[in-house]
Amino acid sequence: MRIRIVGAGTMGRGIAQWAVTAGHTAELADARTESVTEAVDFVRRMCERAVEKGRMGADECKAALDRLIPLDSPYAPPAPDAAPELVIEAVLEELEIKAGVFTELERVLPAGTVFATNTSSLPVTRIAAQLAEPGRLAGLHFFNPVPLMRIVEVVPGAETRADVPPLLTAFVESCGHRAVTVADTPGFLVNHAGRGLVTEAFALLEESVAGPAALDRIARDVLGLRMGPFELMDLTGLDVTASVMETVWSGFRFSDRLRPSYLTANRVTAGLHGRKTGRGFYAYDGTGPGPRDAPEPDLGGGDPARPVTVAGEGPEADALRAALGRPEGEGGLVLVPTWGTTVAEAVAAHGLPAARTLGVDPLSLGTPRRVLAVTPATAPDAVRDAAAVLAEGHAVTAVRDTAGSVAQRLLASIVSVAASIAERGIATPDDIDLAVTLGLGYPKGPLAWGDTVGADRMRDLGEALTATTGDPRYRPTRWVRERASLGLPLTTPMPPLPG
Repeated sequence: MRIRIVGAGTMGRGIAQWAVTAGHTAELADARTESVTEAVDFVRRMCERAVEKGRMGADECKAALDRLIPLDSPYAPPAPDAAPELVIEAVLEELEIKAGVFTELERVLPAGTVFATNTSSLPVTRIAAQLAEPGRLAGLHFFNPVPLMRIVEVVPGAETRADVPPLLTAFVESCGHRAVTVADTPGFLVNHAGRGLVTEAFALLEESVAGPAALDRIARDVLGLRMGPFELMDLTGLDVTASVMETVWSGFRFSDRLRPSYLTANRVTAGLHGRKTGRGFYAYDGTGPGPRDAPEPDLGGGDPARPVTVAGEGPEADALRAALGRPEGEGGLVLVPTWGTTVAEAVAAHGLPAARTLGVDPLSLGTPRRVLAVTPATAPDAVRDAAAVLAEGHAVTAVRDTAGSVAQRLLASIVSVAASIAERGIATPDDIDLAVTLGLGYPKGPLAWGDTVGADRMRDLGEALTATTGDPRYRPTRWVRERASLGLPLTTPMPPLPG
């Protein structure tokens, strides 16, 4: 296929490298001719580096570079019998600029050329509406770096022709990436789904449940994420994250489930954006610890032999007893396996000794890190002893008592936001899980992840969090409630209605 890429910045040159390496011919243009020259040099260096590392032959490199055609102008008329079949725009994220590019392209390219905008946040329908033929345009949202991020969102606008999304999907998959079709909604799919983790991480920080380093450790070690939420926001830039949070929240008419934090505005104003400014939640300028070397609080010095009793019955209590692997003893620590509730509630409901009762997150039991929940009444020696009891072969993090503890709340939010995406018909369950695993690097797609816990337990967790906190952000979606009631997995799609 012959394509034209308009915009030779980071995204445009990445798309060009990806396309020519896959065998397509790519015209590359930009308002600045210097940008085109720099982009061609970049693609050449990337190909030569691939040859040096044995990932590409020298002949393949030469052929790929021969397929990269620099243009003097984005609006250059096509050569005879060489009109591009597809134009991919990758210019500034401003609606009028993008619409203006396509308006000019309409004048020089034939009606058969399909237009695709690489917008990450602008409504595709609004860009297309300014064209004489809006049906030829759709969104084609790539992620940076394009050659390595193997997922692309295909976003039809309200008037996009029916033949355009399949053409774009075939093109993406011919280059070795996966394509998912997504409705034209705020944040599309990946950016929308990503709000589940970061908004809940901020909610935990607002409540002083734990600091960024502890929350990141739990996210990595208990949930298996490659990066904790605050480490991730430092990498992407808090200014970018805050903008996406506000865009998605306002775009969905201020949904409680997507509510951003009041903490972001001051941090953004102060320039605490993360790696690119030298300081964020961690320091990158040598003035403090980074995300992987922040010291862990010392919980040592406790008595690992102190007697322990597990409070309650049911699967969570049974799992905790099995994890401890020791006889229970009276008069010592009382450990409560909470599921969407708090230790304080258990103390009040069952008359437990407040000074020596602590919570344990059941999600953390089979992981490298076990998580203790501490109430305002917990005695310091009880915290040290409980940490010693749980520490054999495991790291231990103590957090303040909160409904559901840290990992449960993060997972509940991740699954809930994904279920809401499915419920709205923004994308299919399979595409949601595929896009999130490839786009965000989660160990499982969020709906499949919820299924490892169980639809009924995820429903119960949401209901308990809602009842305990009174916050509607935790209310289980209809998607989760229906599947739990019917004994179906969360990945079960909605069947088409007859007729």
